[in-house]
Order: sequence, then structure tokens, then C-alpha cells
Amino acid sequence: MARPAAGDEQEFLYLTTRGRKTGRAREIEIWFTRRGRSYYVVAEHGLRAHFVQNLLVEPRVRWRVGTAKLAGRARVLRADTAPALVRDIQARSKSKYGWGDGLVVELDPGPRRPRRVPRGDI
Repeated sequence: MARPAAGDEQEFLYLTTRGRKTGRAREIEIWFTRRGRSYYVVAEHGLRAHFVQNLLVEPRVRWRVGTAKLAGRARVLRADTAPALVRDIQARSKSKYGWGDGLVVELDPGPRRPRRVPRGDI
């Protein structure tokens, strides 16, 4: 198997969605890949996956990879509207894990926030 790309050193991502029925936080452990600042997971069971059903109702999600904790929005990528991106993510998943078939979900942390610079006495 190919060596993971930079930023993909971890094997799992821990995704927290809000339960569509209970409203409670639901965490899953799932394989992932990265492209730019976004993270991608592949749902083996497509729209039947509970985490996918949850994020369709409430797209605001949290996730952690190693010690990094992130929050943002999740969206399902459709092969008919973003075919090149879906193919790329599936190929990245196949390279990293040997599997990549399924529904692609993007986790977008949003725009990069500028670092806060401490104010000193001037």
C-alpha cells in the first residue's frame, strides 16, 4: 500500500454529528483523506448511513484527527455535480486504505482565521 499523503498520517478521524432524532452528539470513528484544508470520508452505506442522515439534517459537525480538533460544515458530494472531485477522493481513499467505494462526504473547516497577535505596550 502507498504511504499516506502529508496530513493523512493518522488512520482514523472521529466525526461528531448531532442525532437527527435525539439531538444528542454522536461520534463515529471513520477512515478519511485530505485535500487542501478539507477532510473527506466515504460512507460505505451511502445515504443509509446514520451519520450521513444526521448531517443532512444538521450540517454543522465537529471532528478530530490526532490532537487536532476542528469544526465546520459537512456536505455530501454528488458524482453528477462534482465528478472530478468525487473520483479524486475515492482514488485517495483507495490509495490510503485499499478501498474507496461509497458516498463521499466533505468536512469543510471554513475560511482560515487569522492568528491573534498579542497586543503589547507601544
